[in-house]
Amino acid sequence: MKFFTLFIFFALYLFASNECVTCHKGIEDIRDKNSGMMKEIFKVAEKAGHKGNDCIVCHGGNPEAKTKEKAHAGTVEYFEFEKGPKEFYPAPGSSWINEHTCGMCHPQQVGAQMNSLMMTEQGKIQGAMWSFGGKEGYEHTAGTFDTKNPTNPDARLGTDIYKKYMQKLASMEPQVFPKANHELPNAPSVEEIHKDPSLAVYTYLRQECLRCHTGGKGRFKRGDFRGMGCSSCHIPYSNEGFYEGRDTNISKNPGHLLVHQIQSSRKVKVSVHDINYSGVPVETCSTCHNRGKRIGVSYQGLMETEYKSTFDAEGNE
Repeated sequence: MKFFTLFIFFALYLFASNECVTCHKGIEDIRDKNSGMMKEIFKVAEKAGHKGNDCIVCHGGNPEAKTKEKAHAGTVEYFEFEKGPKEFYPAPGSSWINEHTCGMCHPQQVGAQMNSLMMTEQGKIQGAMWSFGGKEGYEHTAGTFDTKNPTNPDARLGTDIYKKYMQKLASMEPQVFPKANHELPNAPSVEEIHKDPSLAVYTYLRQECLRCHTGGKGRFKRGDFRGMGCSSCHIPYSNEGFYEGRDTNISKNPGHLLVHQIQSSRKVKVSVHDINYSGVPVETCSTCHNRGKRIGVSYQGLMETEYKSTFDAEGNE
C-alpha cells in the first residue's frame, strides 16, 4: 500500500500541470524566487507533487483544472493529509484559516494572533464601555471574539526578557490581563436602548470602532481597503483599492490588493509600476490607526484640526 501511494505521488509529480499561471499570466511572484521564503514554498509544492507551483501552497485549489470554477475549488490530495490549505482560499492570510497557510512556516506568530490587541480590541472596548457607565467596571474582559490566554506563560511569543516583563505587568495590573475574553454583545435594538441608553455603547463599538480588528476586512470605501489576518499588514492595498499589477485576469473593480507581493522587512522589495519600496509603509498602518489617538497620521507628521467639512479637489471646504 505504501509503495502504491508513493507511485501515485511520483506520477503526479511527473505529469502535474500548473494551469494557475495560464489564466494568471504575468502575476507577480509573491516573493523573490531566490528568497528563503520562496525556496521553502517550492519545497512544499514539490512534496505535494506539483514542483514549481507555489500558488497551491497558499491558495489551495485545483492546479490542473481548465475552468475558473473548478480551479478555485478544493485542494490537492497531498494537503488533505498533510499541512497545507484544506480548500481554495482567495485570502490565505485570513485569521480564520491561516494556520493552514502562513502557519505552516510561522506557527508561533499565527498561534499568538488571536490574543493580540489588534484582534481582541479589548483596550478600546473597555475604554468605551467605561465612558458609557462602566459596563464591566475596570475589568478588560470583553473582546471582539471569545479567546483564552495560554495557561503556561512560557508558551507566549517573545524573548525571555519580554515574557518576564509581561508577567510582572500582569501581576501589577491583573484587571488588564484576564485569563479569557468573552465576545462583546451584538448591537441592541432601538427598544432596548430606550430602556437602557448605556447599551448604545455596543452599537457604537460594533458599527464603528471594531471594524479594524484583524479578523475582518475594512469597510468597502476609500482609505479602508485592507486584507485580513497576516495580510492586514503584509499585503499592500492602495487607498482606492485597485489592483495595479500585471495580471490581466484580476478584476479592475475596487477591493483588491495593490500588487501580488508580500511587504515585510527592509530587505524585502515590493515593486509597483516603476516604484520600489521595502518594509511596511505607514500608509498600511494608518488604514486602521487614523482614529482614536490618530497614531498613524501623527506618525506622518499630520495634525488633526477642529472639525471642518470635506475638501474639494482644490483644497477648499
